[in-house]
Amino acid sequence: MHLFQKLLLVCLLCPLQLLAKEDPRVRVRFETSLGKFTVELYNETPKNRDNFISLVRNGYFKQTLFHRVIRDFMIQGGDPDSRNAAPGQRLGEGGPSYTVPAEICLPRYFHKRGALAAARESDDVNPLHEGSGSQFYIVWGKTYSNEKLMEMMFNASRRNPAKPMPMTPEMMMTYEKLGGTPWLDGNYTVFGQIVKGLDVIEKIQQVPTDKNDRPLTDVIVRRTYILNPKALKRLGLQ
Repeated sequence: MHLFQKLLLVCLLCPLQLLAKEDPRVRVRFETSLGKFTVELYNETPKNRDNFISLVRNGYFKQTLFHRVIRDFMIQGGDPDSRNAAPGQRLGEGGPSYTVPAEICLPRYFHKRGALAAARESDDVNPLHEGSGSQFYIVWGKTYSNEKLMEMMFNASRRNPAKPMPMTPEMMMTYEKLGGTPWLDGNYTVFGQIVKGLDVIEKIQQVPTDKNDRPLTDVIVRRTYILNPKALKRLGLQ
């Protein structure tokens, strides 16, 4: 084999070898009263990933509700108090007695449509942006023009010059074409994304709600489970 051919072969094989060595992402299937969807968990947020996996494996989300739904914004679940909750009962305060450290990976992971993120308490009581031990939200959001994104960046910098709003070309393109909630970037941990069933998220975010943003007809999580258990073994989580 000529030297050029050998070099070409090495160049072609290197990306494949890197992909083969890359840790697999754990996928979780949600079965709800409005359909099924699948989330993929990011390995770059190991504390949030591992906590979510533990909750899934222990059946924590079974029969809980998506208790907070805001059209063109997001859907929120994971409150254990929502299990068998009375109609109209205000929800959103339940969860385990611990929080999960923030693992904000901007600009790689941001609040695009379909992002899975950790809900949390407000900055005044939670300056470290630690996430709830169980509550999460999935982004729907809306699309934004380039001009609107630039305006948001300008206003954010004016409000807090020490903390400008991050926005890469990839982020801007995604928010223009796919949509999301850019104003949340840098403040909440995004630890996964929807890889199948985004239409179900769309359906859920459109349901009628009461004054507390709770769906008038319960949206129930029937069960959750790990789709690719071999990934757990590869990650040393079994």
